[in-house]
Amino acid sequence: NANSLHALLAERVMSCFSICSGGGEGSLDRLLPSVSTGLSPRKRTTSQCKSEPPLLRTSKRTIYTAGRPPWYNEHGTQSKEAFVIGLCGGSASGKTTVARKIIEALDVPWVVLLSMDSFYKVLSPEQQAMAASNDYNFDHPDAFDFDLLTHTLRKLKQGKSVKIPVYDFTTHGRQKDWKTVYGASVIIFEGIMAFADKELLQLLDMKIFVDTDSDIRLVRRLRRDITERGRDIEGVIKQYNKFVKPAFEQYIEPTMRLADIVVPRGEYIPTYSHVHISKSELTLGWAALASAHQAQPFPQTLSVLESTPQVRGMHTIIRNKETSRDEFIFYSKRLMRLLIERALSFLPSQVHIVQTPQGEDYEGKTFHGKRITGVSILRAGETMEPALRAVCKDVRIGKILIQTNQDTGEPELHYLRLPKDISEDHVILMDCTVSTGAAAMMAVRVLLDHDVQEDKILLVSLLMAEMGVHSVAYAFPQVKIITTAVDKKVNDLFHIIPGIGNFGDRYFGTDAPPDWSDEDMDEPSY
Repeated sequence: NANSLHALLAERVMSCFSICSGGGEGSLDRLLPSVSTGLSPRKRTTSQCKSEPPLLRTSKRTIYTAGRPPWYNEHGTQSKEAFVIGLCGGSASGKTTVARKIIEALDVPWVVLLSMDSFYKVLSPEQQAMAASNDYNFDHPDAFDFDLLTHTLRKLKQGKSVKIPVYDFTTHGRQKDWKTVYGASVIIFEGIMAFADKELLQLLDMKIFVDTDSDIRLVRRLRRDITERGRDIEGVIKQYNKFVKPAFEQYIEPTMRLADIVVPRGEYIPTYSHVHISKSELTLGWAALASAHQAQPFPQTLSVLESTPQVRGMHTIIRNKETSRDEFIFYSKRLMRLLIERALSFLPSQVHIVQTPQGEDYEGKTFHGKRITGVSILRAGETMEPALRAVCKDVRIGKILIQTNQDTGEPELHYLRLPKDISEDHVILMDCTVSTGAAAMMAVRVLLDHDVQEDKILLVSLLMAEMGVHSVAYAFPQVKIITTAVDKKVNDLFHIIPGIGNFGDRYFGTDAPPDWSDEDMDEPSY
């Protein structure tokens, strides 16, 4: 269960350290005394949200720091809350270094790094004036927007997407464009005031304090501020003695007693042989998804194209392993066009009266909605875009790349590009084949995270397996599912049986035999 999993995660993290001391929360008053003036602002341009860059590459693997956890349960929700590690310590104590070492040691692919620097408050005109004269205290708890920070961390812990502000230290305000970050298996939250709020503390599953000698922190600040920020030695020392050091002694150092782990002198001691979190412990197994709601009647949200002789004939051609690539593409496109036309019939409409050239009124229909947006699940889903564009003028297109982890067999989100204001649109989600439904479920979840209404999502696929139909319909009962055929079985490799083969390989020619050359046929237009 979730509690035992979190206990296991805590045990693994603790095994990475030489533990010098620990503590509990006990009784803690919210450390937010009134603002004392006199401290100068930090001379940085923008906050460095640790959710960027989205990839953290180590010598052994790549960790996705802006992706989402790879699995949801059969209800379409995250199977458990994320494990949140809070990192606190003085300025230049080495918090970010410790965070990255933890990520490298833990065997989980989906991590969010969240920095407190992104959550400075927007200053009022009076405070702007104080900041300009170096009289505003940026190292005081009141300088941080704890309400927004707590709300953001809580949503991340629940597996939901969030918008992270980007703070501009030049204008002392937030930039217009915020960063989108998704939930993850593990969240690492770091900041000088990470333990300075009771409500925030309740969201932390583990608290780590990086205790680095003040002389070492001063040397690091000197090196950083002189080389990276163009300051002089006297200015750095003055700022440290007058502002940073008093803030550490008054607000930061007292919270060390709350830590479960204290890292001495900022030294991180990993023991890689003892650190391993099984991916199966962090994800929902295939077996649970495969067995959920099988042998049930098809859901009412499913619409299968009528199996006319024409449709049956096209399936015969594209399912035949001997079919050439040009014929496979041609008849696949025909089916796609029929499929898209069928999907459009489920969009809301309203009566619209027009006058014909003969001067007579005609009572027709028109789309009753703001916009239609197509979202393709790469790469096979991208082949359906021309059919959608052919019948929907000026349709907007988004793309989602979901690939299967070869080690775990689980879908993982690698790329996302969605149009702005997609929350107001009816979305046609396109994938050529759906076997287990795992990738489709993840794609739907991503759309919901972007505030697309569930009943405005239409999943269209040339071919689906019964398992995929039931999985998607049970997790998202308001999503309309449209396909040209449903096959009964999925084999041990999660391929649809009898199926169509790997649609993307057959369409793009990436499975062509050595003697099969593109010059032997006309190139398709994509």
